[in-house]
Parts: sequence; structure tokens; C-alpha cells
Amino acid sequence: MLLTVVCLLAVACSNDEEGQVQAQTTMKAGRTLVVSYSYTGNCRDIVTTLTSQIEADVLEIEPAEKGLKYEANGYALGTELLNAIKANPNDASSYPAIDPVSTSLADYQNIIIVTPLWWSQMAAIMQAYLFSAGPEMVGKNIGLIVSSASSGISGVVADCKRLVPDGNYFSENLWINNSNRSRRSTLIKDWLSAINFQEATGVGQIENGETRTGNAPVYDLSGRKIVNRKSVNRQFSNLPKGIYIANGRKLLQK
Repeated sequence: MLLTVVCLLAVACSNDEEGQVQAQTTMKAGRTLVVSYSYTGNCRDIVTTLTSQIEADVLEIEPAEKGLKYEANGYALGTELLNAIKANPNDASSYPAIDPVSTSLADYQNIIIVTPLWWSQMAAIMQAYLFSAGPEMVGKNIGLIVSSASSGISGVVADCKRLVPDGNYFSENLWINNSNRSRRSTLIKDWLSAINFQEATGVGQIENGETRTGNAPVYDLSGRKIVNRKSVNRQFSNLPKGIYIANGRKLLQK
């Protein structure tokens, strides 16, 4: 299980061969919930790929009425549901019924929403969940992944921010569509990197005296640089036991 902590570590380093350096690191070392709704199966595939790259619990939202064909007759039913929401967005009765949800959001700090797009809007089923759960997401870190055929996702983003106005949204949203769906693994990996998302406890390990942090400098928890950028890929067997920080991640030297 993950306990989420969002902290900023401002590190001011003394003069060295790289000059005066000041670094700021964001760590989101916490429990993550992926909330998804999948009608065609595309969002379910996205969730499977996402959870192969991060440690997270998954909550799949289901409509209370099963077997409905939202796309039938020119998407008549899907459009009807969306229009009802648009007419009275603050009325709970405007949203379609969904299966009861027992997952407590109090146990999570990172919430990643994976949803399909319906006619340039967030799918009505996911809107129904967020309408009820939005007040519990105040101060949570919110990520948004949208699946669509081809339409842009600005309407879905607007729906999400209307339903969860007080979330701390990650800097970027991820759009997976028919033209790039086959590359979803790479797209998700790049997105996680772009938003500086830290998985699990945020503590990696220094194994066999080596780090896996690319060319990032390494700091101790007091903010002192202990390994310069130019030598970061060397052996780390001489580091004493403890926790270090590199590339926005905590590293544990056992």
C-alpha cells in the first residue's frame, strides 16, 4: 500500500565544478487509485498497461443498467444522457445511475481517471461517478487519461474540472486515440515522466552499488549534493546506508 506525501525539496548547493546550483524536487510518494469506465474495452486496455508501470489500485465504474447500446441509432441514448447532464449539471437526478462504490477515497492521494470521450464530452457514466465523488477529491493529485476515436479532449478536461474543481491537476493530460493506440505503453511511460509521477512509496533501491537515475545528481535528505552530475553513473558502494534523492525519486542504500 502506498502512503502519499507531496513535498517540495529545495536544494541549494555550494559552489562546485558545475557552479552554484539550486534544485527543486517534487515527490508524490503515495497510494494511487485508477478510476476507470470502459464501454468498448479500450479504457480497460489502457488501465492494464498503466498498472503494469505503476503500483495502483483500480476502481472500475459500471452503469446500474446493463446491456445498453449507447451508440445505437446515431448515438441517440448517449446523446440523451449527455444532454440531461448539460441541462442540469448540479442536479444528481440528471446523471445516470451507477453501481454502488465502496472504495474510500480517503485512502488515496493520487487519483488517475481513465475515461472515454462521448461526442466531445466525458462519458456520462464517469460523470455520474465524479459528480458524487468530486467533493472527496479536494486536494488530491488528479491525472486524466482520455480515450477517443479522433476528437480532441478539451471538452472532457472541462467536464473533469467542473466536477472536481478543487483537485490538484497534473501538468499534462494524456490523450490516446485510434491513431496512437498501438503505442499506448510508450505514451503512458512518457506521460508519467512528464508529470513527474512517482510510483509506489517513491523509494527506489541502490542495487549492487549502482543507481538507475540516468545522469541526475544525488542529494542526501539535508539537501547536500553528494554525487555530481558528471559522475552519477559510477559505482555507489561507498555510500553509507540511508535515503538519497536523485531525479525526483528517493533511493534507499541498504
